[in-house]
Amino acid sequence: MALKIFYPDTVDLPLPQGHRFPAEKYRLLRDRLLADGTITAGELQPSPPVTTDELLTTHDAAYVAAVADGTLSQDIQRSIGLPWSEVLAARSRRTVGGTLAAARAALGGRPGWSGQLAGGTHHAFFDRGAGFCTFNDVAVAANVLLSAGAIDRAAVLDCDVHQGDGNASLLGPKQDVFVASLHGASNYPFEKVPGDLDIALADGTDDDTYLDALFRALDAIGAFRPDILFYISGADPLDDDRLGRLALTFDGLEARDRMVFQFAHRRALPVVIAIGGGYARPIELTVRGYAQTFAAAVEVLGRG
Repeated sequence: MALKIFYPDTVDLPLPQGHRFPAEKYRLLRDRLLADGTITAGELQPSPPVTTDELLTTHDAAYVAAVADGTLSQDIQRSIGLPWSEVLAARSRRTVGGTLAAARAALGGRPGWSGQLAGGTHHAFFDRGAGFCTFNDVAVAANVLLSAGAIDRAAVLDCDVHQGDGNASLLGPKQDVFVASLHGASNYPFEKVPGDLDIALADGTDDDTYLDALFRALDAIGAFRPDILFYISGADPLDDDRLGRLALTFDGLEARDRMVFQFAHRRALPVVIAIGGGYARPIELTVRGYAQTFAAAVEVLGRG
């Protein structure tokens, strides 16, 4: 089976000038992966929009309808941090659909991994979004696959620097999902929702300390024996990230990715990559971090 990487086929989010969310990073990542030859044009697939029924495995019907028709309250829009627009509604559905499509592709056999050039929207809860996240792509994908009997157990490894409170709320109580998070102890969200394994890291955490923590998380995931691994990679542990507070170098970030993919390779464990957060200035530094993740996946896991 040929490698498939999904991307949300919409224009950049229309945001007010000076907004701190770097909406262009997804387009820049696609361009960089193609320019570097990491991914070919034939391996890129537009993300299909998730269906309403699939969203309702995880999210409240009234909330799903409000996102669709633009009747979100101002409080929820402030919580999300992004103003409602038709592009936001469409892109949010394609972000979830991309992770679900990538999971199905990863389960389909060689090369046993897939991903999308977006996703990791781990702050979205049952009836509201938060932290630049409208719907929770990983939670929906895991719930759809579990309910369909496509898998028996799923694991989430969340390496975004911000704790995945939405993931912990939606998936943490489930016995058939293991949620592990490596995140900044003093960073957003300031009220954490406990998952199955939370490793809180001090401001300024360096490469070696981070990789030691990752080893512990992978060991716990291995003991759980999942059928699929959702990897929210995140470029925001980088020292250059303006919202991160950790101190990883690009070498450390690459070592992190290789450790995850080597772990999966040894176990023949299907992997789904969702890129998570990244807020460096210039944004090209974040894009470089994201691109490293996909390059490492190709090198370690192959392309079919």
